[in-house]
Amino acid sequence: MEKLDAKLLIVDDDRDVLLAAKLFLKQHIKIVHAEEKPENIPDLLRNEDYDMILLDMNFSRDATSGKEGFFWLNKILEMDPATIVILITGYGDIELAVQGIKEGATNFLLKPWENKKLLATITTSLQLKKSKVELDDLKSKQKQKVPGSDDNNSMLIGQSPAMQKVMVSVEKVAVTDANILILGENGTGKELIAKAIHDASKRKNEVFVSVDLGAISETLFESELFGFKKGAFTDAKEDRAGRFEIANKGTIFLDEIGNLSFGLQSKLLSVLQNRTVVRLGTNKPIAIDVRLICATNMPVYQMVNENKFRQDLLYRINTVEIHLPSLRERVEDIPLLVEHFLNIYCNKYKIPQKRVNPPTLKRLEKHPWPGNIRELQHAVERAVIMSESHILEPDDFFLSRVDDEKAETLKTTNLNLEETEKMLIRKVIDKYGGNISKAAKELGLTRASLYRRIEKYGL
Repeated sequence: MEKLDAKLLIVDDDRDVLLAAKLFLKQHIKIVHAEEKPENIPDLLRNEDYDMILLDMNFSRDATSGKEGFFWLNKILEMDPATIVILITGYGDIELAVQGIKEGATNFLLKPWENKKLLATITTSLQLKKSKVELDDLKSKQKQKVPGSDDNNSMLIGQSPAMQKVMVSVEKVAVTDANILILGENGTGKELIAKAIHDASKRKNEVFVSVDLGAISETLFESELFGFKKGAFTDAKEDRAGRFEIANKGTIFLDEIGNLSFGLQSKLLSVLQNRTVVRLGTNKPIAIDVRLICATNMPVYQMVNENKFRQDLLYRINTVEIHLPSLRERVEDIPLLVEHFLNIYCNKYKIPQKRVNPPTLKRLEKHPWPGNIRELQHAVERAVIMSESHILEPDDFFLSRVDDEKAETLKTTNLNLEETEKMLIRKVIDKYGGNISKAAKELGLTRASLYRRIEKYGL
């Protein structure tokens, strides 16, 4: 018979009872601890995570009233409300046992017990706990469901070569469990790409938890991500799972990871290496199984060189990198995106369908869109609401001509710089007969950075 996967603690001042119970239960349960002194319970609970505690109602200094049993029952439930407590009484006092159940115990046993009865009571109580944990987990995951993740806003729009390349990458990496780092400017849709990877993965039926690290203060980082026990700090009124626990079996998306301080990077690295979290107020490690996707708009490789980002953390999170193009790099997708957002907002505000004329589209294509797709989306929404015409004109989008001129200048400059870099890389590679290591060293780049540029320029 396979042993029950559980950790059990028996507390009784009678050594014979402890020995007999432990010898029998070790045949059926993976981990069984025994303790004679109830005053050791707090230390045991701080260091171990018990699924169940068998607690004697009466200890030597108070043989019949059950007061000590009630005291330690309340202490246990105060420290860990999820622990199942089965009371043991040797006097057949049913009223005492019923009172114990009213105060939070799950069940009771009378001494002397039959081993079959003991095992049946434990098995039933463990099944009850498992059901409760699954229910609580489901509730937590439902709370973390990404708002709007199933609506039309989550569609990936784009026929440009830059976006087609991204979509191919998404298709390749989604079926793996590899850690992903998404790089791109603000507003390019990094979270949508992360969600698309999750939806195409083997974890698609589990939860997708999104965490904006840029919006979490240093003081709240551990409690938000790793959780806490009741009483761990002033406002900790109840036990709470962190984002990593909630994401267990699913995907966790850490946005703006480049914003983390060096100290917090170390704490995150420890969790990723050990695949465990420890809630504030305890020292019990909790195993986690998550798919990790990170994103940032910051130059993390430059930050590594400046000792602002841990190199070992970067290696941990970027098994595969996906570079999201800015809207300026995928201008040919603007007509598709505009049509998509027009359909959404005309339906949302119950406005007759609007469209844009060709001159307006040309103007939109010339605009720099520093806020990328997010800025375009807001501009279309504003135009739908404010314009009284069915045909949207350039003025309906409140676009600045000064920005358009800057964009044209920037575009020309970027082209010149790219051509110069391409020519220099080709020259140095030819100089060393295709030896990437020597070429990278002369160019002041890592081998990985040089390979990315070679791929980018098709060299």
